Amino acid sequence: MAGTTGQCMCGAVRFTLAEPPVRFGACHCEMCRRWTGSAFMDFDVPATGVTWQGEAQIRALQSSEKAERTWCGRCGSTLYYRVRGGPHDGAYSISVGLLDDASDLDFEREIFVDTMTGCFAYAGDRPRLTESELKG
Repeated sequence: MAGTTGQCMCGAVRFTLAEPPVRFGACHCEMCRRWTGSAFMDFDVPATGVTWQGEAQIRALQSSEKAERTWCGRCGSTLYYRVRGGPHDGAYSISVGLLDDASDLDFEREIFVDTMTGCFAYAGDRPRLTESELKG
């Protein structure tokens, strides 16, 4: 992937990545479906792997005991899921649609496939994990 930058729909929130992502995944859990209107397509970034601009526009919801979900307060774009607590505290799962160039990413995994609706089934061969397999 050529670029390591991205932004929300209106450009009020922008980011620069320390390293370009190479893979992304999809989460089909009920919270992600309700948050995005579909599966949450995301790539993972460590807490120190991203620099944000326009942070005053970022709105957050503590969506569970261990995570928050964010969006742009101006345009409503889904931004990221962020882990709170535990060994991955501060790690981001950033919406792949925000990237300025996502053309070379590998669609590597799908999770919570036991809760997805049939209209969100994606073509291709990749690991597809159920909720019990994730918590295994």
